[in-house]
Amino acid sequence: MSRRFSLFTSTSIPSHRFPNCSAVWLRCARFLAVVCTVLAPLSLQANDRQQDVRAAVDAAIVPLLAKYEIPGMAVAVTLDGRPYIFTYGVASNESKTPVTEATLFEIGSVSKVFTSTLVGFAVATGKLSLDDHPGKYIPELKGSAIDRATILHLGTYTAGDLPLQFPDEVETNAAVIAYFRAWKPIDPPGVARHYSNPSLGLFGLAAARAMGEPFRQAMETHIFQGLQMSNTFIHVPEEKMPHYAWGYRDAKAVRVTPGPLDQQAYGVKTTAPDLLRFVQANIQLSGLDAPLRQAIAATQVGYFHVPPMVQGIGWEQYNFPVSREWLLGGNSTEMALSRQPAHRIDPQSATGARWFNKTGSTNGFGAYVAFVPSKRIGIVMLANRAYPNPARIEAAFRIVQQLTPDSR
Repeated sequence: MSRRFSLFTSTSIPSHRFPNCSAVWLRCARFLAVVCTVLAPLSLQANDRQQDVRAAVDAAIVPLLAKYEIPGMAVAVTLDGRPYIFTYGVASNESKTPVTEATLFEIGSVSKVFTSTLVGFAVATGKLSLDDHPGKYIPELKGSAIDRATILHLGTYTAGDLPLQFPDEVETNAAVIAYFRAWKPIDPPGVARHYSNPSLGLFGLAAARAMGEPFRQAMETHIFQGLQMSNTFIHVPEEKMPHYAWGYRDAKAVRVTPGPLDQQAYGVKTTAPDLLRFVQANIQLSGLDAPLRQAIAATQVGYFHVPPMVQGIGWEQYNFPVSREWLLGGNSTEMALSRQPAHRIDPQSATGARWFNKTGSTNGFGAYVAFVPSKRIGIVMLANRAYPNPARIEAAFRIVQQLTPDSR
């Protein structure tokens, strides 16, 4: 029987069997000492960075919670490829369940960026072109005024002054089609931007029709699963309901209610870590499969200059460094509710430094996402109260400035 031994026993080993044993152990000891010497400062640096990020986030977020009586928030930051997640308060005032990394929030119109990514995927896989007209995929709309707009116009809110919301009487799929068939534009396509849920909703519907899949199935299969976003949903499954936060409006617990083309315009629920994964994919495109990489890149192309920002399909973008005044102006109530002149520009891929962002709200939730690829920084802010957009912009701007001092 062969002899067995362990480094952790007192079994003696004849020295003639291992004549260089002492030298080997000495070299190993020296190597381990060098490794420890190198890793110890790195560990301290990581701890210092964690503390720096925590301090910057706390300084901006804690006052928001108090000022706007926000029950709970989850804030995620990516910096140089490393994620940081911070949670505050409760997901439910009634149960006092704390917000955790697993808490699901409604993200409102940030959902539009996911819809735009799905459209980009349809383009990348040859199923659709941004120059196509919606009637190509939705035959019921052929010959109508809306069919004079292109898919690009729908995705950039420049189809001809579609309203922010559908009229109250539009509730069914048939009513949606009837509404678009009867709609009369104010402007020719491409002249003005008017932020619109119906516009983005039809944009997503056309993509799903082009792909031959129900919208929800296409989104979950190609985008959520493709990005390994396992805690992101349009319809929250039963087993995840305990993690679904309650939103608050006028002290009442609320959640989003179904509406026409709601899945495309404001239907996504997700966690801070999952949404940060999406931001990280937008910052660092390499490593993704080609269609998904091309889809995300498509959302970062600018098509219309709508001062002070450039409108793409999904993301709104600004040259960076950017002033807080420009960010506040580009995310103002006026930009959301009013017709704005739009100037077509040559498609601009984000080759220079850009600040990308999107706000989102439902009746009881408020979200904001921003990132600067050239600085390798991004931020996700999720809250279960729809507090004012300017407060979101101010907080995110402060955090980014604190963590990237050379951007001031």
